[in-house]
Amino acid sequence: MTPIYQTSTYAQTSPGVHQGYEYARTQNPTRSVLEKNLAALENGTEAICFSSGLAAQDSVMKLLSSGDEVLAVNDLYGGSYRQMVRVWGQWGLKSRFVDMYTAANVEREISPSTKLIWIETPTNPMLNIVDIAAVCAIARKHGILTCVDNTFASPYLQNPLDLGADIVLHSATKYIGGHSDVVHGCLVVKDAELAQRLHFLQNACGAVPGPQDCFLILRGIKTLHLRVQRACENAEIIAQYLAAHPKVEKVYWPGFASHPGHEIAKKQMRMFGAMVSFDLKDNSLEHATKVMSTTKLFTLAESLGGVESLIGHPASMTHASIPREARLKVGLTDSLIRLSIGVEDVEDLIEDLEKSLS
Repeated sequence: MTPIYQTSTYAQTSPGVHQGYEYARTQNPTRSVLEKNLAALENGTEAICFSSGLAAQDSVMKLLSSGDEVLAVNDLYGGSYRQMVRVWGQWGLKSRFVDMYTAANVEREISPSTKLIWIETPTNPMLNIVDIAAVCAIARKHGILTCVDNTFASPYLQNPLDLGADIVLHSATKYIGGHSDVVHGCLVVKDAELAQRLHFLQNACGAVPGPQDCFLILRGIKTLHLRVQRACENAEIIAQYLAAHPKVEKVYWPGFASHPGHEIAKKQMRMFGAMVSFDLKDNSLEHATKVMSTTKLFTLAESLGGVESLIGHPASMTHASIPREARLKVGLTDSLIRLSIGVEDVEDLIEDLEKSLS
């Protein structure tokens, strides 16, 4: 087990000459081990760790300059949208949110000022699929940087660097940590110059994780494969159960052959993920609220990717910062329910949903 190096500063042999570590914002031995581990998981050369997924995104945005444009997928985490629009928008960065579910449409949307393409797949919360290889090939042709938010898939299911992405982002709070007890983020890259720029931003801006956080993420990684495998198996059974339920109108899960992104998901993912969203036939907010408020095993809470199953309401929780009109445009209704399937006994989970739906 990697020790927790609770050190803030390190002895130097002479002024300005350190022994590998000088100050814990810049380097920490616990964090160094984690960064090597994360780089290996994503088949990258270097990982850069941050205090949260949004802190990691913040550093990616700082690679750009005023007047540059981000082309982002139109269904994405509300916090990512909020940072792009409300934080970076006031500093002259423009973000446009477009349909990326066909590569040809992405190419049509590129403008002379587009400097970054932001991909999230599967998307949050509608579980749409973006063809990473196709979009990254277009971006490379136009000299545009690509970043893939791989949080929903985890490195166990999908490796965007292998598909041509420049940067992979994780909110490691989710599947990588896996126990809902730590907030953490990371970026993984292959290019040495890009890694150097991101390490500079990590140190210069200082949004770094503490050694205890890094220790907990290392602990979570040891069971990543076991947890994600079981959660995906549970999700498949629950998605099929919901699809057959008389009170459910529609289920969003890329494992269905009828899902428009199913074939792409089969190509770029190892399993179809453990996130499931659904709409009720009685699509009133009142009915959805009753379902979400009466489960016993599914905890009503934000976040995802832990060992425990969670139920959430994107419109008022994770995506409340996105204007309602924009949410409705991508199908995110006021009554949409999102599930993060955990590793519990699947029959118990179904029984819990059945009681609430009834």
